[in-house]
Amino acid sequence: MIKRALISVSDKTGIVELAKELQSRGVEIISTGGTAKALIDAGIKVINISDVTGFPECLDGRVKTLHPKVHGGLLAIRSNEEHMKQIKELGIEPIDMVIINLYPFKQTILKENVKLEEAIENIDIGGPTMLRAAAKNYQDVVVIVDPKDYGCVLDELKSKGDISLKTKFKLAYKVFEHTSHYDTLISKYLRDQLGEDTFPETLSLTFEKVQEMRYGENPHQKAVFYKEVGANEGCLTSAVQLHGKELSYNNINDANGAIELLKEFDEPTVVAVKHANPCGVASAENIYEAYVRAYEADPVSIFGGIVAANREIDAKTAEEISKIFLEIVIAPSFTEEALNILTQKKNIRILKLDNISKKIPKNTYDMKKVAGGLLVQGYNSELLNMDELQFVTDKKPTKEEMEDLIFAMKVVKHTKSNGIALAKGKQTVGVGPGQTNRIMACNIAIKIGGEKTKGAVLASDAFFPFADCVEAAAAAGITAIIQPGGSIRDQESIDACNKYGIAMVFTGMRHFKH
Repeated sequence: MIKRALISVSDKTGIVELAKELQSRGVEIISTGGTAKALIDAGIKVINISDVTGFPECLDGRVKTLHPKVHGGLLAIRSNEEHMKQIKELGIEPIDMVIINLYPFKQTILKENVKLEEAIENIDIGGPTMLRAAAKNYQDVVVIVDPKDYGCVLDELKSKGDISLKTKFKLAYKVFEHTSHYDTLISKYLRDQLGEDTFPETLSLTFEKVQEMRYGENPHQKAVFYKEVGANEGCLTSAVQLHGKELSYNNINDANGAIELLKEFDEPTVVAVKHANPCGVASAENIYEAYVRAYEADPVSIFGGIVAANREIDAKTAEEISKIFLEIVIAPSFTEEALNILTQKKNIRILKLDNISKKIPKNTYDMKKVAGGLLVQGYNSELLNMDELQFVTDKKPTKEEMEDLIFAMKVVKHTKSNGIALAKGKQTVGVGPGQTNRIMACNIAIKIGGEKTKGAVLASDAFFPFADCVEAAAAAGITAIIQPGGSIRDQESIDACNKYGIAMVFTGMRHFKH
């Protein structure tokens, strides 16, 4: 039976109602600081924590519950005769319920321009200690960390007069989940303050649930979407859905790929993605022209795909978009007329993402789960270094070819390896993604491009180990190639380019993407 409860909450939601119910059942309520005041103001009788411990709060409230009369009351196992004898001899009374939520550390660090000192002051010490003590002794102590659980506790009290062991266990589990999340936020914040690309010996990660998915990549797989805590500006987790049914697992994966590629461009650009690979990308003077050219790059593959734009979608562009079936359209904003047009299509998902062009921080982790482990690397935020380019062939690229080479390299960087991207006039001509050898990727890109490959340029995510790709490029009318270089057979590709009058540029930077 619950005879004494300790309540100390930063979030006062629903606490008065719960405390009143407890008091009506004869439960003594111990409290601290602002919580005690809120309960007293509501007419609830409260025992101050200092009256329990016989010791005043001190150090600006840093120390108030760290005392044997609190933790002995929480940790004593009621069925252990020796425990009960000891606390009786020490004048410690059992505490049967703990209701605590912690200092608002997350809310503090999310504030703009928060100082380190303020963040440190919002690291709770006594709260997690009491929660963990109560959760460890869950069979004897009811512990509540989430206001959402007040309802189920009240229901059980009213219907059964006590809390079941199953509910106590579940509440205890939530405590350790919560304190783990809390401590991980603190460690991540402090690690970020170091300003270093650090890979700690043990890596703790924490995410918050955004939504449950109907299913994962396939209908038989369960899936959930989580987000990182902190600055998600310009990321998919910050997008606002304006229309359409909920996003699927594959939608989110593909949309993220489109957004990451779009961030490579500053000029008006549209990216079309299908199955996590770009299928049409174009830059232009305005977003309407960019969309039309992205569509024309591969009008077959774009069907049922995802389109991301880095400028507002206007009515004229929306009219073009509405002519085909697309899963998602993402943009920083939509005119009212554009929304009226697009929302006529019931199944299209419309996402508004402010600051869609905001670059992803360099200290971001890129992670891939493998069976039994986790691969972690720094985010691939680089493209190439203009000062380190090597112009290795007799023919040098023209200014226009060089612009297209950089454009194509941006695209192939976000294409599954082995990848090839062809471009002309800042428009993709063909994209060959995810092949087990590079000549296959090259042939796919050329086949998609057809006659448009004449006068186009080619970008490769990694070096050419053989001259076969140069041979295929020459036959297709490609005039310039950009690739990392670094193969022991580089000269073979250079000689082939010189034979066919193709310019070749080495970047020295590989862009594998698996």
